[in-house]
Amino acid sequence: MPMDEAPIDVLLVEDNPGDARLVVEMLREESSSRFNLKLAATVGDACDHLNGDHPIDVVLLDLSLPDETGLDTVRRIVATSGAASVVVMTGAGDDELGRAAMHAGAQDYLVKGQVDGRMLRRALRYAIERHQMKRQLENLSLKDDLTGLNNRRGFLLLAEQQLKISRRNRVGFLLLFIDLDELKHINDTLGHAEGNRAISEAADVLRACFRQSDLVARLGGDEFAAFTLASSESSEQVLRARLEACLASVNAQQDRLYPLNFSVGVLSCDASETGSVESLLEKADELMYREKKTKGRGR
Repeated sequence: MPMDEAPIDVLLVEDNPGDARLVVEMLREESSSRFNLKLAATVGDACDHLNGDHPIDVVLLDLSLPDETGLDTVRRIVATSGAASVVVMTGAGDDELGRAAMHAGAQDYLVKGQVDGRMLRRALRYAIERHQMKRQLENLSLKDDLTGLNNRRGFLLLAEQQLKISRRNRVGFLLLFIDLDELKHINDTLGHAEGNRAISEAADVLRACFRQSDLVARLGGDEFAAFTLASSESSEQVLRARLEACLASVNAQQDRLYPLNFSVGVLSCDASETGSVESLLEKADELMYREKKTKGRGR
């Protein structure tokens, strides 16, 4: 049965009766999907439901509860949620808190008063899909063996889901195509084992530069990619400065045989972008190649 038609078990964690009633009405608006709704007024009650015998598909979580508030609420629910995905509800003007909740493990966030029934139902379905995909990454060959980053397939799957978040929440994003410079020279002069070490070092640099909620991947060979939703922490200028600082720290180590450097193409998109991740990667690749050519002329 398609997921749109299958019953979806929702745990609503909300202590405000009026807000809870509104969610119930929004979930009842559509007849093509059945939402089985359970209610919990505290984090403790929610954890009891999640530890119970009846499986939950998605948790819809208010961040202001009697026994816990803010990101601590998210962390506790995520730690207990198991196979269930988590969507948080924030107040108007709390977009930064919503994004922080995603960094803490939530799949998405919604702003109270800015959501209708169609948007709510779609957000819950997307959250379930994203969470299932992330769990599949643990069992399927979507990780790069050498670095532990997402491989190309894993990156494309997850980045398409991030595109949906960008469009629905009207938040822009940045897509980076990153090339490890001089890998062929390292392989030819020092051997492929050293080349593999350089690739692993490059992956570690990228892990240090990006947030946990960002997507980072090794596409193959010397090519990497990253996807990040736009914020004050992820402008092109900030990301380039962070990459340069991380590389400088690595290259300052004593007895290095070669410097580690990147050529980077940064494609900045707004939420109206309609292209696929594949097509956008090609554009970012072109930007990276221009930067690499500029470096070559400077030698």
